[in-house]
Amino acid sequence: MIILGVDPGYATVGYGVVRAENGRFQPLEHGAIVTQAGLDFDRRLEIIYDTLSGVAQRWRPDSVSIEKLYFQNNKTTAIGVAEARGVILLAARKTGAHVYEYTPMQIKLAVTGYGQAKKPQVMQMTQRLLGLKEIPKPDDTADALAMAVCHGQACGSRLRQAMLERRIRAVQKGQV
Repeated sequence: MIILGVDPGYATVGYGVVRAENGRFQPLEHGAIVTQAGLDFDRRLEIIYDTLSGVAQRWRPDSVSIEKLYFQNNKTTAIGVAEARGVILLAARKTGAHVYEYTPMQIKLAVTGYGQAKKPQVMQMTQRLLGLKEIPKPDDTADALAMAVCHGQACGSRLRQAMLERRIRAVQKGQV
């Protein structure tokens, strides 16, 4: 199965294409789409759409894994990210791939086995699982690869998915 992981944003969009087979992962392509701050916002969205569409056309992923949108502090930034996420979802959908969304906790749990893992732990484990010589830069690229690995782990079996969901509920309730 080929999975395209995407870390949504509008200044930097990380992406990673991974082949998942029999519990093993092979990185196929990864990088970041960087848009300049001075560009009109609609042009930035166009660049994101066109570039991601090209990646999706090249690899024809079976699945696209994207982080669920959540708001923390800056609502102005959140609106821009939501708009960028919309063009990312459109680009993914246009390839015919199934789109799956994961929370940061689900990604951490799938990659490290611990839902409260810190970012460096997730990045190091992603590097190991993919057999990369170094952690991809920028962080958005590493995050996108982690999202692809998360989907590869989560979709492996119904049992694995049920165990992942049960563990997430336990972490949320403070039982782990």
